Amino acid sequence: MGRQAVDKTDIPLTARIFTVLAAIFLVGAVALATMLPPDMTLHEAVHAIDAARADDWQHILAHALGKTVWDWVLAPLLLRPVWMVPLSLGLICVGGALTASFHAPPKTKHRRS
Repeated sequence: MGRQAVDKTDIPLTARIFTVLAAIFLVGAVALATMLPPDMTLHEAVHAIDAARADDWQHILAHALGKTVWDWVLAPLLLRPVWMVPLSLGLICVGGALTASFHAPPKTKHRRS
């Protein structure tokens, strides 16, 4: 009745991919939170990278995705701390990895003898 060791092949490929993506996003979030000022917003970070093209991207995205998507999704996202985007994506990937690993179909059918 001891615990059985988990073999790598028991974990589906999708769960492994989500796990790696979660690790990348979470480490990136910690790195951004550590290296940048804690109250720096995503808007300030984009302007710090390239201030001349930041306004151009705003107009391009607002035109391509629509004003409603810009006003209700992207504009509020730019007001959040810069580390929150990779943290959110990392948590979503953790959920995807857990979901994919728990819903894996059995590889062999169990037969009663």
